[in-house]
Amino acid sequence: MLRIRFTHDDLTRVRIARAPDPLVETVLSLSLVQARDVGGVALEGWRSMTRKRLRPELRLLFELATAAGVTEAPEAFLHAGTGSLADSLEQTWSLPRQLWAADLRALEYLRPTAPRWLRELHRGDREWRGLVERRLREYHSFAVAPYWPQLLAAAHTERGARALAAADTGLDGLLGSLHPDIRWESPVLSLPCPVDADVDLRGAGILLVPTFFWPEPLALTDNRGPEHPVVLHYPLARDLATYRTVWAAAAPAEPDGALVALLGATRARTLRAVADPAGTAELARRTGTSPATASHHATVLRSAGLLTTERSGPGVRHTLTPLGQALLDDRPVPPASGPGTT
Repeated sequence: MLRIRFTHDDLTRVRIARAPDPLVETVLSLSLVQARDVGGVALEGWRSMTRKRLRPELRLLFELATAAGVTEAPEAFLHAGTGSLADSLEQTWSLPRQLWAADLRALEYLRPTAPRWLRELHRGDREWRGLVERRLREYHSFAVAPYWPQLLAAAHTERGARALAAADTGLDGLLGSLHPDIRWESPVLSLPCPVDADVDLRGAGILLVPTFFWPEPLALTDNRGPEHPVVLHYPLARDLATYRTVWAAAAPAEPDGALVALLGATRARTLRAVADPAGTAELARRTGTSPATASHHATVLRSAGLLTTERSGPGVRHTLTPLGQALLDDRPVPPASGPGTT
């Protein structure tokens, strides 16, 4: 657990970012593309489409940001705060040498077997910087850019909701409703962390950043010094309605295209097949898969709240939930409920 401790001055320096940063989102998405067990069903369609477009040359980026996620991502790439990829890259390359040096020390501690080129990159090698920038630009062009306008629209809506929460319920309401995994008990904000640690803000404040391409809260301190605020990334999308809105930008031009963009082709086909309740064997016949595959996809869709499974004689019967039916009908998805919703 990470505990972030506020002083009175810190409470006057709580800010909400205008929008996510394109470079940060790109680097975070590199881990999501590799980690199939992160993000659940809502990322499956994007992950499948993105992996199909990866050229072998782009796999270099998987050494920059690994499947282990943000714990191994170079911190230097996660501090930008501009509106364009070009500006964020320029800002990253121009970060003070002490930050790159601190990042290198962290890299050598966390990833002692990291490839040599990563060390050269941190030491300022121009050739490696040029190559990494070209690869990031290419990857961004199909993995992130197609969804960016809808992502920004969702972020602007979120920022407005947070501002209203602060106006209606004060900072307690704002900090207490960021995410179900973030707990506010004044003057401490707590969130999950691989290690047990405390961070004192000491008057530097905190910057709240709604983040789309990482589905868990993430706090970053700044190696440049304690005078810089902690950056708290919190998930922008917490329900299938938000994901569907963003993914629809690049939906295939075909029946169920938006559903495929959300769930992936096989799970979209499985969900469609359950429109008429069926057992696992019948579901496999309708989708052209094996019973084991049909059962697996039904399990994933059930965990996402899109269908239910009940015992029926010697077998089971799969049936759509109202949420699953709403997705098939392309109707507004019922709003999420529970802790942290606004």
